[in-house]
Amino acid sequence: MAEDNMQEKTETATAKRRLDARKEGDVAKSQEIPSVFVLLSGVIVINYFGFYMYENISRILIGSFSFDSIPVFTSSHCLGLLYQFTSKFLIVLAPVLAGIFLAAVFTNYMMVGYFVSWKVIGLNFTKLDPINGFKRMFALKSFMEMVKSILKLIVIGGLTYLAVRDEMVHIMRLYDHNVAMIFLFLLKLTFKIFLWVVLSMAIVAILDYAFQKWQHEEKIKMTKQEVKEELKQSEGDPKIKSRIRQLQYEASQKRMMAEVPKADVIITNPTHLALALKYDPETGRAPFVTAKGAGTVAARIKEIAREAGVPVVENKSLARNLYKIVEIGDEIPADLYKAVAELLAYVYKLKGKKM
Repeated sequence: MAEDNMQEKTETATAKRRLDARKEGDVAKSQEIPSVFVLLSGVIVINYFGFYMYENISRILIGSFSFDSIPVFTSSHCLGLLYQFTSKFLIVLAPVLAGIFLAAVFTNYMMVGYFVSWKVIGLNFTKLDPINGFKRMFALKSFMEMVKSILKLIVIGGLTYLAVRDEMVHIMRLYDHNVAMIFLFLLKLTFKIFLWVVLSMAIVAILDYAFQKWQHEEKIKMTKQEVKEELKQSEGDPKIKSRIRQLQYEASQKRMMAEVPKADVIITNPTHLALALKYDPETGRAPFVTAKGAGTVAARIKEIAREAGVPVVENKSLARNLYKIVEIGDEIPADLYKAVAELLAYVYKLKGKKM
């Protein structure tokens, strides 16, 4: 384990490692991109629904300060007014709120997709530890976030100052205009400020996301040993798999050798190949191969056959053809019927049997 810890993380994270990190809530995510899109969507919605909002807000304010008679402000009456005006303001602000909500959901979905990490959602009492919280406050990541926030405030403040400075001449003359013109001017100025801010923040957001992506990839990299261990867990230990294949092969060889004494004839070439044939006239099937092998397996087939009294016949061409094209349990092909029939007839003649 100590050796594993000393290895460098040079390998790209596997799909399983990425999924495990995702379950932990560890994903490449920039807070700047949602901020840019939220701000941009708010600017666009206000630009398109500005007059709608102005007319409705004016109507609400006029209605709230206009009385046919002096009302009696009881607690129930005040609660009724609060509910009435709150619901009206929410309706007026609904386009802006909807645009901001959709922008936030869309940008987060595009960055990390849809995945519910219950471990992140669940209650974690270690996060309530004041000592760990104090450590997080002075961590490098927290320091970088603080620096980034200060820089953003400086940039936004500077852009706002430049935008307002250019409009100071017009601002000084606003007292000559009515409320509608003042609102229109402020809307135009706000749109200008927000547009400048969005453009500057977009650059910051792209750079920040690229950095977060790189940092995340570096974080989830794996050592060569970790990749090997994961491969063992997912596909099994190669040594165990090799042992299983060996046992399966040995079992199949035992089953095959058990069929050799039941065969009618063993065909050889004569030293390298051996095939056991069986023919059952009652089933109407063509002769089929019950065992075959080459080298030491062929020698073992011939040995068992001699012990069981099964005839061993040499036929080089027939042995080679059957070995190439017929598997264990398969019937012989039609073009070899004649050769096999002559061979079986010869064997049965020796045994005194009839085909």
